[in-house]
Amino acid sequence: MSRIQANLLLTLVAVIWASAFVAQSRAMEVMGPMMFTGIRFLIGALVVLPLILRERRAPGARTLTASDGGKIAGLGLLLTLGAALQQIGIQHTTVTNAGFLTALYVPLVPLLGWLLLRHWPHWSVWPGALACLVGAFLLSGAHELKIGLGDAWVVASALPWALHVLLIGVVADRMNSPYTVAGGQFLLCGLLGLTWGLVNEPWSWEAVQAAAAPLLYTGVLSVGVAFTAQVVAQRYAHAADAAIILSSETLFTAGFGYVLMGDRLSAAGLLGCGLILGAMLLIQLLPMLRILRPRAA
Repeated sequence: MSRIQANLLLTLVAVIWASAFVAQSRAMEVMGPMMFTGIRFLIGALVVLPLILRERRAPGARTLTASDGGKIAGLGLLLTLGAALQQIGIQHTTVTNAGFLTALYVPLVPLLGWLLLRHWPHWSVWPGALACLVGAFLLSGAHELKIGLGDAWVVASALPWALHVLLIGVVADRMNSPYTVAGGQFLLCGLLGLTWGLVNEPWSWEAVQAAAAPLLYTGVLSVGVAFTAQVVAQRYAHAADAAIILSSETLFTAGFGYVLMGDRLSAAGLLGCGLILGAMLLIQLLPMLRILRPRAA
């Protein structure tokens, strides 16, 4: 796969993830957030299962240990927490807001990398993080001087998402089993979500049937295909390319919200969107200047 093909595949991932916000929002009309989260991640685990079997049967495949299982379980818990907080928030906010506010994890990743892994971030992270906070405030309704309930839930999901993004690459590389890591965390997230939904949320087979289309779309495409495609594409795409292209999910989310859900942004909201997107690009592009700048003779 060429670098251009990998970048195009990452663009498709961003489109799928963005469109999933619309499906997630519509599913909330007939079923609870944890039931929906559980079912869609179990569907995603089934999609990845053939890749896991091929990976485990490959010559030289690593034998998994109890420590490996614990790491996968930890990632699954982070995934469950992020997905649950986001899904609860989607019930009380717009698709556009949810898409942009979820993207707050982008500047959080290098910040947490510095705090937890002692990876010193580029100076652009600090103004980028501030711009994201201001942008989130404007997007959520600066004229009311408060963050809405749904927006607050989605903002809270950014922390587990950031921790998940920060740690999953380390775990997958050390285990050399990316599909096993992906499928294992999907399975745990699905089981936890389904169990919680069965015990604490009203549900019925009629509701599951009514949400069949959103469940299949988000389970097969958003969880199974998109996460797997990201793993494949990032083997060939430059890391900076991948981060910038995947951040375009926010733009696609606003587009889907506008066309399919009737979401509209005020001038303050548009400014907030611009600040968040600008911050995401800032923290990815500025560090590249040092690399691209010709060396002094």
